[in-house]
Amino acid sequence: MSAVIRIDAHHHLWNLSARPQDWLDEPALEPIRRDFGPAELRAVTQRAGVDATVLVQVLPDVEETAEFLALADSFDLVAGVVGWVDLTAPDVAEQLDRLRRGPGGDRLTGVRHLVQSEPDPDWLVRPDVLAGLRAVRDAGLVYDVLTRPHQLPAALEAVRAVPDMVFVLDHLSKPDIAGQEVEPWATRLAELAAEPNVVAKVSGLVTEADWSRWTAADLRPYVDIALEAFGPDRLMVGSDWPVCLLAADYERVFATAAELLDGCSTAERDQVFGGTAARVYGVRTG
Repeated sequence: MSAVIRIDAHHHLWNLSARPQDWLDEPALEPIRRDFGPAELRAVTQRAGVDATVLVQVLPDVEETAEFLALADSFDLVAGVVGWVDLTAPDVAEQLDRLRRGPGGDRLTGVRHLVQSEPDPDWLVRPDVLAGLRAVRDAGLVYDVLTRPHQLPAALEAVRAVPDMVFVLDHLSKPDIAGQEVEPWATRLAELAAEPNVVAKVSGLVTEADWSRWTAADLRPYVDIALEAFGPDRLMVGSDWPVCLLAADYERVFATAAELLDGCSTAERDQVFGGTAARVYGVRTG
């Protein structure tokens, strides 16, 4: 039996009455336009055999991050939080310090910004953003990179500009699986993976495929490319729950990931399903 803790490296929570989510107004997102809280998370993780999770920011709001940290402080399933601070501000270090001094501050493991929504494809290499990234590095945190394929060149520049910080690529940078497009995503992914300070999440792929018709075979080429580029010890599995519910339930996401890793050894699968996340995020469990 594996001794490695099984970690969901990427999920969200939200309470619409406490913190509105305007992005959910899109008609196609109606199925997830409701509250998702700790009790439901506990239920779905138990059914999937998940032992611990990493809760990731949803909104560009430092108060949301403070709330997530406080939740993690009282909810043992959430072992780490990837939060948000304004990377363009001159006081990034102070923002992080305030979060760490609050309830659950020791559960802050990383920072993320919704780069995918930035109109400037070079947003990540703006001087103010790079200064913010260096402050995140100085705080001993990792940075989650949320990009689309056209933003990967800037991500590569940022990774090279801050070589002594770990970057975590979310959702493999959202390749167009529904459109069966592999290039230039695959080449850009390999370039990023060549940098030793980058790891990646096998997450969010079901919602990049055809929501109603996808199969594991549709995802396999993209996961195989990621395995070749990063290797199992630099990949981690995340559910992207509850966003994944648009295309698959929680258990199916993890079962599909297991199917796509069928060519890996037990030790390699243990890395992808928990070892990498535990090492990169430094999360504590139990």
